[in-house]
This record gives sequence, structure tokens and C-alpha cells, in this order.
Amino acid sequence: MTTVVFASPRRLPKPHELAGRVVVVDIAFASEGIGKGFRKTTGKFIEQLGPRLARWVDHHDHPAHASFAADERFVLATKAEHGACPEMIDERLVRETGPIDTIVAHFDLDGLYAAAKWLLGGREPYPGADDDARAVDTRIGPIGPEAAQIDKALRAHYRDEVLKQQILRYLVEGMRPGLERSAIEAAAADYDRMAARSAELAQGYAVDGEIAFVKVPGGAGQFDKTELLLLGQKLATVAVVADGGNVSIAAPFDSGLDFVELLELGGGMPTRVNVPAKRLDQALERIAAALRERS
Repeated sequence: MTTVVFASPRRLPKPHELAGRVVVVDIAFASEGIGKGFRKTTGKFIEQLGPRLARWVDHHDHPAHASFAADERFVLATKAEHGACPEMIDERLVRETGPIDTIVAHFDLDGLYAAAKWLLGGREPYPGADDDARAVDTRIGPIGPEAAQIDKALRAHYRDEVLKQQILRYLVEGMRPGLERSAIEAAAADYDRMAARSAELAQGYAVDGEIAFVKVPGGAGQFDKTELLLLGQKLATVAVVADGGNVSIAAPFDSGLDFVELLELGGGMPTRVNVPAKRLDQALERIAAALRERS
């Protein structure tokens, strides 16, 4: 029976705790500009897995992709080439990879859908699931009702490992009514309350040209940062949210902006990045200059 472990680029599981042959889906190579960088995180993880790494499928930009171009285990693309990871997985890829014991997946909808598709032999859990994953990950196009509810549930409880496994079972076992669906519905209801708080915080946005900026006050309560960024993008091309020691920056997927390159982050999603608060002024200056050049 295949085990699914959820992770993020900077918080990878310990290889010795992963059973047998391993497939990694929707886990970006660690950015060079934040944290320990590629060599001490992703590179170390790959090295320690060794021949047990059966396949790595990902769609986030990173300069280190070129180093793995000759290794058939790595199926890598840019965000522009594939807006989401599930569409990169098909029956042939799963079949050629062979039996596996563990899947390491990103903990967002894109990652869960990719893991579910692998468990289903490369088939979508429902018709249009790939399109839904792309719409959620790029925020472009309509999102079906199943994905909309699952996305809400995950955004409200992104640290809930039990919920993630419930969603995975729900997708793989035919999305039947029962415990899993009830858990998803309850978590999605929690998101609606967080979204309302995000709308309140969005009243604090200040717009300067094509940049909308808001600083989240201490003790702001539960809110959804993605929703807050999307609300900022309704006011300006670029939304910037300062929250404690972290700054989140986002623009529409089709904006043509590449914050990874602009801010020299060394990998990640071009139109949504995080930087330390100490880099806020520098980031705003570079983004403003890039926007002026476009106009």
C-alpha cells in the first residue's frame, strides 16, 4: 500500500523515514534567495534518497532544473509550461515508473490532486480535475464546485494532516458522501469566516501606482493570505502583504512579471513569492521600476 507524505520545498521529510521507492510530486526545488537554499535542502534530500528516488515531477521555475535534464527520473517544467502538476502525470508515466512505496506531495490542492492521480494510475479523480488544479494554482479560469470546496478546506486548515488524508481518500475512493465529505464541508465553512476577515483587512490597502500594499496588524486573527493578496490584485497589478517578519508579493499569473528573477530568489513561482521583511524596501523599488519599464 502506497503511503502519501505531505511536505513543502523547505520542509522535506527525512529520507530514512520514507519507505521503499519514492515519487515526489509538486515539490519545488528550494529557492536560493530564502532559507538554506537548494544544496542544503533539495540537493541533500535527493542525494540521501539515492536510487530509491523513482520520479520527481514538478512545474516550478528553478535554475537547477538544467542539472537534471539528463536524468529521466526528473520530469520538470516551468510554471508557464504547466500551470499545475497533475497535468504532467499520465498513465504512461505511472506505468513506466513502476511500483512505488511512498509519494511525497506538496500540501496544497495541486499537490493533493497530483498524488491522487498517481494513486489512480495516472487517471483524473473526476473529469476536469486537471483543469481545476490549473485554475486553482494560477487563479485563471473557472473552478469546479468540488475543487472550490477542497481548496477552501485546505486554505483554512493547511496544517491539518488528518484532513489532507481525508481529502486524498475522498478523491481516490470516488468522492462518495460520508465522513470525508463532511470533514471537507466543515473545513470549507471555516474558510468562509477567514475570507470575511481578509476582506476587512483589505480595507487597509494603500495603492501607489500599480502596487497595493497592506501591513497586517498584530493580533489580526485568522485570515487567508491568498484571499488578501487576490483582493489586493483587484486594486492594483501587484499586491504586497507585510505580516510580521514576512512579506508576500503576488501578481496575476498572466501579468508577465517574474518576481523570482527580479528579486534574485533562485527559484519558485514567478508571480507569487515571499521575502523577509528586511527586503521590503528593496523589493518595492525593483517592482516599481519593472512596472515603469512595462508602461
